This record gives sequence, C-alpha cells and structure tokens, in this order.
Amino acid sequence: MNALLITGTDTEAGKTVLTTALAAYWQRYCSARSLGIMKPLQSGIGDREWYQKLFSLEQSPEEITPLYFQAPLAPPIAAAKENRQVDLAVVWQALTSLRQRRDFILVEALGGLGSPVTDELTVADLAGEWRLPTVLVVPVRLGAIAQAVANVALARLARVQLVGIVLNCVQPRTDTEITDWAPADLIQSLTNIPVLGCLPYLENPTDLNKLAELASNLDLERLTSS
Repeated sequence: MNALLITGTDTEAGKTVLTTALAAYWQRYCSARSLGIMKPLQSGIGDREWYQKLFSLEQSPEEITPLYFQAPLAPPIAAAKENRQVDLAVVWQALTSLRQRRDFILVEALGGLGSPVTDELTVADLAGEWRLPTVLVVPVRLGAIAQAVANVALARLARVQLVGIVLNCVQPRTDTEITDWAPADLIQSLTNIPVLGCLPYLENPTDLNKLAELASNLDLERLTSS
C-alpha cells in the first residue's frame, strides 16, 4: 500500500488535523522517503492552501487538488454553478501519477463517507471502487458511538477497506468525556474495527512538532501496512 484515504463521519470531524499530523510525522521520521498529499476535490478555499502553507511538497496546486470549485458546497452543486462536471477521470489520473512518483500518499477526502462526490457517487463509493485503504476519523462528542457504527456500516456496504478508526477531540475534552462519549472498547466491539488512538484538542494546529508527537502515539503500523 502506498496511499491512505483519510475520511470522517462528517464535515469538521478532524480529517485535516489527522492528515497534517501524519504528514508532520512523516516529515520528521521518514524524510528519506517521499510523501505526497492530495485533496482530490475541493470546494472553496481550504485544505489545499493549508497544506501549501505548512509543507514543502514540491507539488503543483493541480497535483494537490485536481478538481477545484469556487463555491464551498458539495462538488456536484458547486460544479453545476460553474457549468462544469465532476470529472473523476482527472482525479484518478492525477492520483495514479502521484503514486508512481512518491513513496506514500495521504489522500484527504471531502466531507464524510456519505458526502456526495457526483450526483451518483459518495466518498464511500469512491473509496470502495478505487480500493483505497481508509481510516475513519470520529469526533469525540455526544453521539460519537452511533456515528461510528453508522459510518462503518456504510463503509462495509461500499466494500471500503477500513483499516482503523481515529478519535479526534474537535473541542477540549476531559478524560471522562472521552471515555463516556467515545469509549474505544465499545466502538471496537460494535464495529469490529480497531480504534488506533485519540487525538487531543490542539490549540495551535500549525505546531508540526506537536502534531508529529501526537501522530507517534497512534497505531501507525496499521495505517501504513494494509
């Protein structure tokens, strides 16, 4: 495997935080091997600009984000406003090319597993059809257990190769809140998917040293060996 798809239960689950942490870890500990980052589709200013700011990727904007739409809406809606189509062939070609030139690729999905990519396909459909090993980010909040169970069910329906779940504190959380709202053992028992760790809330999301440290606390072997 030389690509990993990072998806979430929904928008603002923490996909960018996990992707940034993994990239920071790679930059610090695996610098002898080349890394690529891709946001296949983006609507509005956001993740592509974030990665360009934080990392020296030696990738053009089009290599990071093959399909870019102006309106911060679901891609099929944003594309329609520009009288364009969501051409997934462009994305596939860009991903294939990048995988040939880099040792490892982090691919951050848009929205959640159920988010529409086209009028017919969701992120889950794309992950399944393209056979991308996938990690699911679940935000720590009330309802996290149900979100995890529902999204794993969707992943199985779409035949997604789900390699693990990462919990993410989108707001400051106490240990008790984490245990009560997103108990790793219960989520694993209900989904039969390993929980690879929990990212705490980070006040400074640009602190690459801290992000690399947090990533090192995750079960990274599962994320890079599937």
